[in-house]
Amino acid sequence: MKSRLTVLASGVALATSIGLYSSSSIAEGKAAELDTVTVIGDDEAVRKLPGSAAVVSHEQLRTEATTDIHQVLKTVPGVYIQEEDGFGLRPNIGIRAASPERSQNITLMEDGVLIAPAPYSNPAAYYFPTTSRLHSIEVLKGAPLLRYGPQTVGGVVNLVSTPIPETNQGSAMFMMNDRGSADLHLNYGGKTGPWGYSIETAQRHYQGFKDIDRNDDNSGFQLEDYVAKLSWEGERNKFLFKIQRSMENSDETYAGLTDVDFHRDENRRYGLTHIDEMDNQHTGINLTHVFDWSDNLTSTVTAYRNEFKRNWFKFDGDYDRASPTSDGSDIIADANAGNANAIGILRGTIDEENLLYKNNNRTYDSYGVQANFNWLVGEHDVNFGARQHYDETDRFQPVEVYDQVNGQLVYQGTNAVGSSDNRLEEAQALSLWITDDYQVTDRLLLNLSLRMEDVETKARRYAGGAARSSVTDRVDNDYREYLAGISGTFDLTDNWQVLAGFHEGMIPLSAGAEDGTEPGKSDNYELGLRFDHGVFYGEAIAFYSDFSNLVEQCSVAAPCSNDAESGSFSVGGAKVKGLEFQAGTLFTAGDFLIPVDLAYTYTDAETTSGDEFASGQQLQNIPENIFSIRVGLEHNNGWNNYAVLKYIDETCVSIGCNKSDSRLDKNDALTTVDLISRYQFSRGPEVFVKVENLFDRQEIISRSPFGARPNIERTVWAGLIVDF
Repeated sequence: MKSRLTVLASGVALATSIGLYSSSSIAEGKAAELDTVTVIGDDEAVRKLPGSAAVVSHEQLRTEATTDIHQVLKTVPGVYIQEEDGFGLRPNIGIRAASPERSQNITLMEDGVLIAPAPYSNPAAYYFPTTSRLHSIEVLKGAPLLRYGPQTVGGVVNLVSTPIPETNQGSAMFMMNDRGSADLHLNYGGKTGPWGYSIETAQRHYQGFKDIDRNDDNSGFQLEDYVAKLSWEGERNKFLFKIQRSMENSDETYAGLTDVDFHRDENRRYGLTHIDEMDNQHTGINLTHVFDWSDNLTSTVTAYRNEFKRNWFKFDGDYDRASPTSDGSDIIADANAGNANAIGILRGTIDEENLLYKNNNRTYDSYGVQANFNWLVGEHDVNFGARQHYDETDRFQPVEVYDQVNGQLVYQGTNAVGSSDNRLEEAQALSLWITDDYQVTDRLLLNLSLRMEDVETKARRYAGGAARSSVTDRVDNDYREYLAGISGTFDLTDNWQVLAGFHEGMIPLSAGAEDGTEPGKSDNYELGLRFDHGVFYGEAIAFYSDFSNLVEQCSVAAPCSNDAESGSFSVGGAKVKGLEFQAGTLFTAGDFLIPVDLAYTYTDAETTSGDEFASGQQLQNIPENIFSIRVGLEHNNGWNNYAVLKYIDETCVSIGCNKSDSRLDKNDALTTVDLISRYQFSRGPEVFVKVENLFDRQEIISRSPFGARPNIERTVWAGLIVDF
């Protein structure tokens, strides 16, 4: 399979963007701005884009001192998030018809390069760049997303890194909270002649907000992230080398609480999870070359490699299957059902033998070459290119056995690794695309898109140890899909614009899919209206996705609706429809400026047909209503204040909670308010105070994979920013 990895042309190109008060204005393929590759652009380009999109600007990220990607994306219409640990360490992001489990149904990129550890063979994004070092965030949802992939149903999230500054300069941000956690971000760089450089680090040392029974162990984490860039720019040639390295150690678990224990103390954690721990390391290397063939033709070629190693050592949720006191099922589910033995084991009052703790040890390797050609021909802005990609996931996962004795864990031994925990999964993919932004008239802009994905996957399970001398199971699959899209805008007046689009979407299959299994397919439509008049901007877009085959990717973190924890599962037909609305304006009150940004999303997501589910079953993890409002109070003396209210509706844990009366089938709705107050000294640093979750609202934000878990409690931060 690796032999197919050839140097093909790819690229990271231009799509254009939207967003209220956004500052990002870089389009890849434009050689002057090589070091930060965007797929969108500034707010002016956004408001003309023939497809829906959004930008979270650098100003917003800096102003709100953002560290949790979930909290950022709650303010973007059409984006769904599913919190998990309260810190945003393992993001769950969905867009429209793409549900958020482990962000595996969207295309994740940093600077136009795929960053999920294995985006084809195992798309679950256990790695995610540190939010505090991001320069801006771009979300592309409409038909132009076919320029990217492999996930083309919901959309694209492109994370834009800190650019190389034009002159030697840097900045430092430090903040500390009321629990003694600290967050540091440093960057410095500049340009001398044709050379440019930058170095950057984000350091996060957090005390956890959960108290572990009968232990003084911390429930926090430590994270280090480093980025370095080196660029060279000539008359026609431009090069950029980028390397990133991060390490994380977090005392995180998959286990939550029973509902009874949650409502007694949301921030409790059971003692049998105190040895749970995540260790991971990520290395990413990119080399990009831009060549100006002429004033109208530019090529961008990027070679990339990402390596990710992780071991999440954790309680697997099952207790002794051979014990006469248990039924071998999920211990939290048994406890919620009133099983006194399960309750006692969780609380440490009952001894139990043979508790299983798995080393969820995985090594990911992902690399490829992509090239894009940007060609301006009259009224046509054409992008065409290719990407050859390869990725693999290697699992060797021994299970350790402990007994709980007098509330303490006692190691008993390590089980032999079975074939389900000893496997290699691989994928290779050739992607081709062509897009054309055609300015038909002064008022009419069309985007025509065509994408091809040729994918081969294989999975092998092995008997015995790491030598892998005997294969117990082989699974191979290959498929080729052609996806087309058309979208456009029409200017009704200088202020009013109509937006419409259609594209075919695909959810690729993971490497565990059987031969002949078809990928998920959908027809996706959008129709909207934009209004832009000076300081006021508004947009309303209706969207509709019709799945002929909705496919779920199965994992322990996000089991499929048939309870499978590997491979893919076909739900059958489904329809997702909804409405996005956003608006922004600027008021004045004496010496004060009052910016206001509002975003709302309504979604109706249900099954329509299938062998497993009757029609009308609500899809999991997609909220019906999401709302946010951001209000500022800014003064020219340097004192600025902001309030951000965010609401997300309850969601189904699995398909069909609308047909159930059990609260155990649902995650709770959540409303939070954050306050930020900042002061910029005329000559000196900027200081700020931030209160997250002002009213200390904690709800059940997740029940997957097992047990109720809360969002973070009220947290007070104080910090400063120094530019130098």
